[in-house]
Amino acid sequence: MDKVKVLYDIGGRTLSVCRRRAQGEVVCEQVGDMILMKDARGGIIGFEKLNVSLPADGSGITVELTGALTDPG
Repeated sequence: MDKVKVLYDIGGRTLSVCRRRAQGEVVCEQVGDMILMKDARGGIIGFEKLNVSLPADGSGITVELTGALTDPG
């Protein structure tokens, strides 16, 4: 099962979610206030949400798991 990495940068106010590490080059594409991270084949491996304000102590952050994480590639 893939591991999902979630990072919140307090200073930069960004929330990053990555599903797996890319093998080789990573291509980034900005769509509105989101940045999509794609592997060399164009598959989305993660995203970064810009201008996110979360409490510095982590309160109010909830993780909910639904279904199964699968890697189509």
